[in-house]
Amino acid sequence: MTCLSPLSRAALLALALLTVGCTAQSPRPDAPPQATVIAAPATEAPATPVPADAGAVTDADAMPAVAVEGDAATTATTEAPPPDATAATATGDSVDQPTDAERDYAAIYGTTDPDAYNPIADPTLPPPAEMPKSFDPWERYNRRVHRFNMVVDRRIAKPLAHAYVRVVPRPVRLGVSNFFNNLGQPVSALNALLQGKPKQAGQSVGRFLLNSTLGIGGLFDPATSANLPNRGEDFGQTLGVWGWKKSRYVELPLFGPRTVRDVFGMAGDAPLSPTRQIEEDKIRIFLQGLQLVDVRAQLLSTDSLREGAADDYALVRDAWLQRRNYQIRGDEASDEDDSLPDYLREGDDAPTVPASAMPLPSPP
Repeated sequence: MTCLSPLSRAALLALALLTVGCTAQSPRPDAPPQATVIAAPATEAPATPVPADAGAVTDADAMPAVAVEGDAATTATTEAPPPDATAATATGDSVDQPTDAERDYAAIYGTTDPDAYNPIADPTLPPPAEMPKSFDPWERYNRRVHRFNMVVDRRIAKPLAHAYVRVVPRPVRLGVSNFFNNLGQPVSALNALLQGKPKQAGQSVGRFLLNSTLGIGGLFDPATSANLPNRGEDFGQTLGVWGWKKSRYVELPLFGPRTVRDVFGMAGDAPLSPTRQIEEDKIRIFLQGLQLVDVRAQLLSTDSLREGAADDYALVRDAWLQRRNYQIRGDEASDEDDSLPDYLREGDDAPTVPASAMPLPSPP
């Protein structure tokens, strides 16, 4: 066999590649794709003498073959898995994804870590403040009376109060309030004395005498300028100081919020009221009606606080009981305690209907 020159050998290799390419592009229609062997291009090596007895160089001897399936070449290595999955598989653990509930919790509270700081469960913080619970076992009856009182207030008392404010100038209204407040000072002085407060009893007597004389029957209030404070006391507060601390809540028709203790207190205060001592019915009923209108006019400023309340009955009950408890414990609370809301403090900011204001005939 003759020795082939390098040029002849390259020509034979090109012819073999062309023949194989044509065969791979024209498979039989009914035959499945099969792997075809394609020789990788050979790198040119330096020419070496070929022995005479060496056989012809075949395509398989020239270069290792690469398997091709169809038109796409495949390599011996497989595609590597993602790094996270490889790490999880290597350690034997699975990657836990947070649930929707855990994500919602984290969005609201900031973290799902049980070891994270929770200010609500901090044992170093003081216990949360607890609002006092209202003692109201007669709530079903009280709610019915409250609805009745609201109808009377909406149709009669409130329109009269608005008309009174529009017609009567403010200085005159202030004088009317001073007048009725001055009439209650003798009862306040007596109850302060019964509660063991002689100093306060003397101040109430001094207010009554000063306002009745220099204040022209109580229309003006020079006693306040003379450093005589206005502190109202009634027999219901006296019973509370004597030991009747807890009393069930009751709402009376027309009188409004009370407790059973305060009902007995009204019975003790009513005979001592100066208004009830007036024998002329027309004058007495006129003064009692004017006092009712004056009390409702003073409460007009609180109507905005009750608008839109989810439970008006509970709002009125709780506010009244808190203020009443503060009035009874009196000296136990410091005058400099700024933590108390304004409506709990002394004064006529939230007056209640007094027993003497009801238009009832005087006792015989």
